[in-house]
Amino acid sequence: MSALDWIILAGTLLFIVGYGVWKTKGSKSVKDYVLGGNEAKWWTIGLSVMATQASAITFLSTPGQAFHDGMGFVQFYFGLPLAMIVICLVFIPIYHRLKVHTAYEFLEKRFDLKTRTLTALLFLIQRGLAAGITIYAPAIILSAVLGWDLGPLTIAIGILVIIYTVSGGTKAVSVTQKQQMFIIMTGMFIAFFFILGYLPPDITFSKAMKIAGASEKLNILNFDLDTSTRYTFWSGITGGFFLALSYFGTDQSQVQRYLSGKSMRESQLGLIFNGVLKIPMQFFILLVGVMVFVFYQYNNAPLNFSPAATDAVANSAYASDYKLLQDRHLEIEEAKKIAQNKYSAALDLKEYTAIEDAKAEIIKINTQDRSNREAAKLIISKADSNVETNDKDYVFIHFILNYLPKGLIGLLLAVILSAAMSSTASELNALGTITALDLYKRNMEEDVTPEKDVRIAKIFTLVWGIIAIAIANVANLFDNLIQLVNIIGSIFYGNVLGIFLLAFFLKFVRGNAVFIAALITQVIVILGWYLDWMSYLWLNLFGCVLVILLAILIELFDRTQRDSQISN
Repeated sequence: MSALDWIILAGTLLFIVGYGVWKTKGSKSVKDYVLGGNEAKWWTIGLSVMATQASAITFLSTPGQAFHDGMGFVQFYFGLPLAMIVICLVFIPIYHRLKVHTAYEFLEKRFDLKTRTLTALLFLIQRGLAAGITIYAPAIILSAVLGWDLGPLTIAIGILVIIYTVSGGTKAVSVTQKQQMFIIMTGMFIAFFFILGYLPPDITFSKAMKIAGASEKLNILNFDLDTSTRYTFWSGITGGFFLALSYFGTDQSQVQRYLSGKSMRESQLGLIFNGVLKIPMQFFILLVGVMVFVFYQYNNAPLNFSPAATDAVANSAYASDYKLLQDRHLEIEEAKKIAQNKYSAALDLKEYTAIEDAKAEIIKINTQDRSNREAAKLIISKADSNVETNDKDYVFIHFILNYLPKGLIGLLLAVILSAAMSSTASELNALGTITALDLYKRNMEEDVTPEKDVRIAKIFTLVWGIIAIAIANVANLFDNLIQLVNIIGSIFYGNVLGIFLLAFFLKFVRGNAVFIAALITQVIVILGWYLDWMSYLWLNLFGCVLVILLAILIELFDRTQRDSQISN
């Protein structure tokens, strides 16, 4: 990296931290610290909600996901707008009417303390793990690509987030996330236009899309009913709906964003804003990945984008075998360029037969390319079983570092680290709040001064920041990072959502039945994930339905027992 890149990177990050501390110092009460004094406007809420969900993983993994598998991942978000409507109509009015500081405070009012505590603990487990991953994800990739030490990098990211999150609480998170979203989207748009500029002169955007389509990268909708298929229209509209409903409706890292609104209407408008823009934003980020794919049709791509994987096999007994695959890879790359030129020429001539023949040739070469890459992954795993062979998370960062001009590299790295900081800040803010209010204050101590309330919340936010850094330093990368975060959420979110739906709509079910049902459900869902009963998205629907049915059955059984005792 050049000196200009370092100046832009450091200046951007220091501006965000300094701005957050300066704008939000001096919280005098829990309302100020946890809810930002209820001053947030709808656009601040909307941007904050988007920034909380859009972690560094989104901007590292999503383009790589599109590069390898195409645009189908966007189906994951199809249920989100529907979830926003339900939350605006049901969740937000209840939260505002009860004037709660946390989502789980409502559960004690509806059920009992032990149900509130259990649900809060489920949140702390899954969100604590996710906070570590949102630090670890960009850190391990940047360390591998740039040669930075992983340990100091994770600590540095964590400390920067801790400084302004502990200092200013929810308001600090919200005001900094507006700046971060501006930096993030500016950087992504600039990268997109640079990619288009790097394509051959005769390759327009329209032709680039046709080239991507010929390689089946634009297959957005999949109506397959097989539940083992990871991304389909049905899994997105059902499993994605329940995941979004649980995440935005019951996850404190999101609930805290819109509870800080000036009014119920501001909160609702903020979520609608998110619901309207989220799918287009994800579509655009996937499109960036597709354009990177088109770029590499005319420029040589590595056999495996992960530097750690390449280094591992180069220094092993399998180096000669890998060299043969690399030679084969270069042959495929040359054949790919020739095939793409034929396809481009056929498009210009508008000859249907020539277009179909060229497309068939491209598909054939892509099959050979995938086979060669899979063989390379097999050799890498033999060389070092501890090295991750899946390189989706390294595709976009490889392009940034090797092809973008000086200055822009620093900006794109700032985008990645800003996204890591924004989502981690929301998570630490929520983790500290839940621990202070739902566990410590409610279970340990009843009457404390407002100043001590704030001090306790700050201490627990700091503690969770340290825990997140520790998790980041012991975490292991596997499969695709954006999927990892969603898998962790899907294991817990369905159960939590079911508890809230019971609280909202089934008034005859009492706390004891819900508590027992939630414990049983969590064990079964974890078992179902471990035994791979279904695609992880379906776990959200499965967990939600299971806890509701079990709670109803347990409540009916308890009533039968009580009626029997009374009659006796």
